[in-house]
Amino acid sequence: MQPRCWTMPQHCASWANGSKRSTRPTPARPTGWRQRRFRSPPAALPKSLPSKVAPEVSVIIATRDRAAMLQRCLRTLLRQSAVGRFEIVVADNGSSDDTQRVLAEHRSAAASIDVALRELPVPEPSRAKARNAAVAKAAGDIVLFCDDDTIVPQHFVARHLDEHRRAQRLVVSGPIVNVPDPEALPPPGARHYSRAFFCTCNASVRRSELEAAGGFDERYDLYGWEDTDLGIRLKARGLVRVFCRQAYIYHVKPAMTTTLGRRRALAVEKGKMAGLFVRKSPSWPVKLATGAYAANFARARLLHAPPLRALYEQLAAPERHDSTLKALATEALVDAAYVDALRGALRTHA
Repeated sequence: MQPRCWTMPQHCASWANGSKRSTRPTPARPTGWRQRRFRSPPAALPKSLPSKVAPEVSVIIATRDRAAMLQRCLRTLLRQSAVGRFEIVVADNGSSDDTQRVLAEHRSAAASIDVALRELPVPEPSRAKARNAAVAKAAGDIVLFCDDDTIVPQHFVARHLDEHRRAQRLVVSGPIVNVPDPEALPPPGARHYSRAFFCTCNASVRRSELEAAGGFDERYDLYGWEDTDLGIRLKARGLVRVFCRQAYIYHVKPAMTTTLGRRRALAVEKGKMAGLFVRKSPSWPVKLATGAYAANFARARLLHAPPLRALYEQLAAPERHDSTLKALATEALVDAAYVDALRGALRTHA
């Protein structure tokens, strides 16, 4: 028998949607992580369905130039206990690596268990456009998002589906367990609880609700905040989030494999998109979530002064071996890149 999942609203950037608790129109649920109640497991799903039966769930994956990660993700998705009741739609966002080969290899394996694996080319790099295109092509009533660098447990799709069968207007999410090693997968615990309302690494919602909310805003053409923005609109429509701790997923994040240059570039993109987010939703919770407030800018001016930046550059140099100081200096430089980009984006559109 499976532990019961419960409703916990909130949003992907912690406070971005406010902290007011919502409840779903079902019987009372436990409010603490460690409280447990038990229920019957979800109804068993058939191992195969006639090809004419539409899938209940469309799993959406946006990918670009991460063939090895995508291969691992697809391999685990094709081992789901919900075989025959879902499809996989991969939005290829302009890959130039072996992504096509990986998709071709897994397409026949998917067909053998009555799972449709469909590819959707989206040449222009944009997560928002890729996901919108995939949602438009999806046949399932429920859209389930996961990232290409994840490992999907066997009952992942079934747990999401089980929650949506109980109520109509839900966003379902679950623990995201970050792991450095794909061979070492610890069970999720209390530390993996998330206040995130809608985060596309692990979230599902009915397709009709996505369409009514307008989908992803395609002005988010760089890294960051597009799912947070959509979550605000879903919550404004009255959807309630259910956090199901059995619907967990492993997010593979190898330690120290991303260069400082790459991290800075992503921070700049995220800072620019944070500026767009604040302009669209200039609420205090959004400003707190993005760091777009006076106290944070004052902190940055103090800690990112030119003499200190020069010191950070020295401490973060590749040849340095003091791991603690190097890590601190690296974080300071990444933070500076983000705040500079955010401030610049806000000034440009002031």
